[in-house]
Amino acid sequence: MAQYIMLQGTSSHVGKSIITTALCRIFLQDGKKVVPFKAQNMALNSYVTADGREMGRAQVAQAEAAGLLPMVAMNPVLLKPTGNACSQVIIDGRSVGNMSARDYHKGYSLKAFDAVKRALAELDKAYDTLVIEGAGSPAEINLKDHDIVNMRVAKYLGAPVLLVADIDRGGSLAALVGTLELLDPDERDLVKGLVINKFRGDVSLFTPAIDFLEKKTGKPVLGVVPYVDDLGIDEEDSVSLDDQEQRPAADKVSIAVVQVPKISNFTDFDSLAREDDVALYYARHPSDLAGADAVILPGSKNTTEDLLFLRENGWPQALNDFMAQKKPVVGICGGYQMMGEAVCDPERTESDIGRVEGLHLLGVTTTFVSRKLTSQVTADCRELPFLGETLSIPDLSGYEIHMGRTESGGDDVYPFIVTGRAGQPCQSPAGAARKDGLAWGTYIHGLFDNDEFRRQFLNGLRKQKDWDALPVTRHYRQEKEAKYDRLARIVRQSLDMKRLRQIMEEGIQ
Repeated sequence: MAQYIMLQGTSSHVGKSIITTALCRIFLQDGKKVVPFKAQNMALNSYVTADGREMGRAQVAQAEAAGLLPMVAMNPVLLKPTGNACSQVIIDGRSVGNMSARDYHKGYSLKAFDAVKRALAELDKAYDTLVIEGAGSPAEINLKDHDIVNMRVAKYLGAPVLLVADIDRGGSLAALVGTLELLDPDERDLVKGLVINKFRGDVSLFTPAIDFLEKKTGKPVLGVVPYVDDLGIDEEDSVSLDDQEQRPAADKVSIAVVQVPKISNFTDFDSLAREDDVALYYARHPSDLAGADAVILPGSKNTTEDLLFLRENGWPQALNDFMAQKKPVVGICGGYQMMGEAVCDPERTESDIGRVEGLHLLGVTTTFVSRKLTSQVTADCRELPFLGETLSIPDLSGYEIHMGRTESGGDDVYPFIVTGRAGQPCQSPAGAARKDGLAWGTYIHGLFDNDEFRRQFLNGLRKQKDWDALPVTRHYRQEKEAKYDRLARIVRQSLDMKRLRQIMEEGIQ
């Protein structure tokens, strides 16, 4: 049987995912056969596995840190909010339909726990160490009876728990003491240690607070993890976008990503943001496009509602004015769909809206169908017109995850061709472009993670500014590995790893 450690938090966004990621890399470095696990994720950022199933991005990063390929057993239940207190429910990587929050929590969640138990049984047989992440807080009184991701998992496995608090947001001592106070006695007994995360300054000055916590709670403080700048690791939650600087830079290529209300898979743009000559920011209002060199319309969990949002808030005119300056607009997945003539949903698969007029930047029309396409892909970019240049880059990799089927129209060209889907060869269009290259879109997520494509795209924008082209200097996937090692080093130095190993060996005894 494997050894376990579970990370729970005093609230959302305290750093559970990041510390879980760090522990996965630490245990890998220590020679353990380690695997991450999170019973239930609620996120708009998702990923498609090699077998065409859908899972949360946080566990993808954790899998990478553990030296593993992502698989849905790491995240058997995924909730993707669609709006109006409703989410698409994904079990074992496949959608089982949309449910209201009430229907899910009051009726379905405990059924979903069967998938959690199956996944845990699979991982327990194959690995010697499970690093388990909770969600939100274990002390949400209104949710505890139907919770399947925090204490129910810890009790089921007999897993010791570390409780994590974010000191950077303030109130961390009260959050730790209050959370423990709200837990039932048997749940409190499962908590074997406390972790303070995102600390700034001289940690020696925090000693009185540590002494207080240990005396007040009877729980050891295993460590104080510093605030880490420039993590370079995929974020799961759009809350993290609030931390992004919201401005272009005159000395860099400035790229505005439109922050639609239901934005999803914004990790598509992390590789762009990491380039030294790029200022990538999120635009909430049309006026935010001032100073941008390119605009990206991102993926959306509810394309029709986000398209309505754009139309009702002045974005069509703003995008046309932007293109009139000979500056390009790019769409990824849902953003690509919005760029067309219309988005149609005759089966009401996404919302109650049957048809929304598109932005008319491309001649395509998208119709939603009930079956979602989820697949890893290889693709070629063949003669994409872009700012007076033609981009041709073969052997791209990425993934598709969408319900819409897009039909060609107008005078568009179709430079993105999927050459392999789930390991099977094919020749399938996956995007369209205007002949002048000022508007183009594709279904391929992860497109900019391909180093050569990303640099050619950026060099096209540099040429518009009369700047010299640059060679490929950043290798995104290699750099991610270095970031995992850096994170592991920081957390290893910050935590009492000897005490942590002892906790794991003893379990909940």
